[in-house]
Amino acid sequence: MVQAAGLMRRRYAYYWTRFVVLTLLLVGLGVAAFAIGHSWWQMAVAAGLAFVLGQVMFLGHDAAHRQIFKSGRWNDWASLVIANLYAGMSYGWWQHKHSRHHAKPNQIAADPDVKSGVLLFHHDDVVEPPRGAVAWFRARQGWLFFPLLLLEGLNLHISGVKTIFGKGEVKRRPVEIAFVTLRLGAYLGLVFGFLPLGMAFAFLGVQMGLFGLYMGAVFAPNHKGMPIVPRDARVDFLRRQVLMSRNVRGGRFTDLMMGGLNYQVEHHLFPSMARPHLRRVQPIVREFCAKHGVSYTETTVLQSYAIVIKHLNKVGLGARDPFQCPLTLELRSAR
Repeated sequence: MVQAAGLMRRRYAYYWTRFVVLTLLLVGLGVAAFAIGHSWWQMAVAAGLAFVLGQVMFLGHDAAHRQIFKSGRWNDWASLVIANLYAGMSYGWWQHKHSRHHAKPNQIAADPDVKSGVLLFHHDDVVEPPRGAVAWFRARQGWLFFPLLLLEGLNLHISGVKTIFGKGEVKRRPVEIAFVTLRLGAYLGLVFGFLPLGMAFAFLGVQMGLFGLYMGAVFAPNHKGMPIVPRDARVDFLRRQVLMSRNVRGGRFTDLMMGGLNYQVEHHLFPSMARPHLRRVQPIVREFCAKHGVSYTETTVLQSYAIVIKHLNKVGLGARDPFQCPLTLELRSAR
């Protein structure tokens, strides 16, 4: 049905236009920064840069999913240029992590996006109830989730650098090292070479903080708060991708701000589909799911954030005692 509707065809003009526009916006921000000079209005430039780099990463995401070109090699090089050279992040690190997520979304021990770390996403990793400050944090991790995203931009860059300079296998490692080193080195050199020291640190803080917040705010609604799949569960492809994904309802502005990832169900079913076609394929997917009795989840962006916060708080409260009565946990999280 999707093939017959022509929704798997490439959209070269769309993607080349986005690449050119984003390049011009980056150049424009650079010109604006030099024109503004030693003024705290530079923080507005930093905020604009955070948004544009977020859009750059959406474009890199599309290339990594083979959405832009027919040739895998062309998509690889597009991802390297966009992610590594433009944004200073490792395409190899992201591709390995994100491919595992797409294969088994929300499955314990298979999806790296639900691996416990600073945040607890499930109770399988709880060895003993947390105590002291950790217990306090876990019980409120939902409320603290979005403030923590201010550090996500830094975390993404560090994870990429550790990967390309690490011992694990990285395809085109020399290219990744060269691109990331050039990008990060030139960026830091320009910021600290042009701005006073305090203003330079503030510029980096605003840019990195808002970039991480933007990325996290877009990716969080997609799967957080959806069912967690046990590590040994077997689920067919359709239900695995649909039941664990959540769409965000909205118009063209939502599509722009979320890079098309608001159509998460459709993206997981057709990861190589060009972004502009996701809106058009949605009615087909929704009707197909209804016909086959598969629950299709869609909500507003604010409702999705509320679901994420409530889910994380509930999991965090349960970590106090993973064997505690579920009814008690429900009453506590309702308070």
